[in-house]
Amino acid sequence: MQYYFTTVVRLPFEGVLARTKDVLKKHGFGVLTEIDVKETLKKKIGADFRPYHILGACNPEMAHKALLAEDKIGTMLPCNVIVQQTADGLIEVSAVDPVASMQAIENPALGAIAASVRNMLKAVIDDVAASNA
Repeated sequence: MQYYFTTVVRLPFEGVLARTKDVLKKHGFGVLTEIDVKETLKKKIGADFRPYHILGACNPEMAHKALLAEDKIGTMLPCNVIVQQTADGLIEVSAVDPVASMQAIENPALGAIAASVRNMLKAVIDDVAASNA
């Protein structure tokens, strides 16, 4: 099973990053964390890296349900969405598949929640893909 959903967008990086945040908000997600991997690697180890941001996205209602169903699920939250520039200069947006992430946890209630979040994140990726139109 593939562990993520992805799309490629032919727009400038900063515009795609802003669009992704807007689309996440539209679908009920807040961005709790944002890691600029390029900047962090440069500062910490002096390494050059391509534009790459990790967005820690959370839908509060779904997170609450998941925490009630499985108290250790916080180890797997929030859902990560990445925006990165590929080697050929295109911008790729990918989101974790929460169903794939939850396969190791034997909790049917959690599985149903993960399936709902999966559908929401697929819609996010589809909306970002529509930016190409």
